Amino acid sequence: MAKSLRSKWRRKMRAEKRKKNAPKELARLKAVLGLGEKGEITMKDVAEVATVVPAEKVKEKPDDGKMDLDSKRNKKTMLDDQGRYPVWMSQRQAKKMKAKRMTKKGKPNSKKKGIAW
Repeated sequence: MAKSLRSKWRRKMRAEKRKKNAPKELARLKAVLGLGEKGEITMKDVAEVATVVPAEKVKEKPDDGKMDLDSKRNKKTMLDDQGRYPVWMSQRQAKKMKAKRMTKKGKPNSKKKGIAW
């Protein structure tokens, strides 16, 4: 999805807007951090610039520092335990991989049978 001309245009314009607003956001963030050094900072000031999350929510979620890796995937064939390819793999790549597997799997005998004279 998200390959239409309209969505590409919107993505482009959002990127332009981010570029345009980046200096202003950086200045606001520096101003808020400057207030923090003096001890005059309030949550309302920070809420304008960044998303404020309570500490309880952050502490709830245990983070062991590991990413969720798909360890049940075969490195060679790229298939998982249910025989599916990764979501990022295109249909063309999957078809190529399947063809490669099938040629190795069902190798016919190289000798051709013919009429013996």
